[in-house]
Amino acid sequence: MNILTFGIILSGVLLNAMAQLLLKAGTNAVGHFEFSRDNILPIGFKLATEPHIAGGLACYVISVVVWIMALSRVEVSIAYPMLSIGYVVNALAAWYLFGEAVTISRIVGIGIIIVGVYVVSRS
Repeated sequence: MNILTFGIILSGVLLNAMAQLLLKAGTNAVGHFEFSRDNILPIGFKLATEPHIAGGLACYVISVVVWIMALSRVEVSIAYPMLSIGYVVNALAAWYLFGEAVTISRIVGIGIIIVGVYVVSRS
């Protein structure tokens, strides 16, 4: 895999991770909710008009386009495991942005993911 292909894959992964973080920020802004027959329209409207959620959905759309570009250049059996980089990015960003816990077991898991992505990328 050359540097351009890796850059495209990484861009898709980072856009996907950013989408997740924006969706989380959007749901934080909306607050906890339950879907029921009585509130599906008000909650649906809140979610549809929350800027973070709209940004997250836009990131998803762009990431799909970038991902299609990546798949045109590399085998899916190599590209797909690279999505695991998103777990690492999201865990660290969620810790920094939202104060989520990064426990020892999560750190060990992140380390395993990093090693796995390295092994796959070198194959």
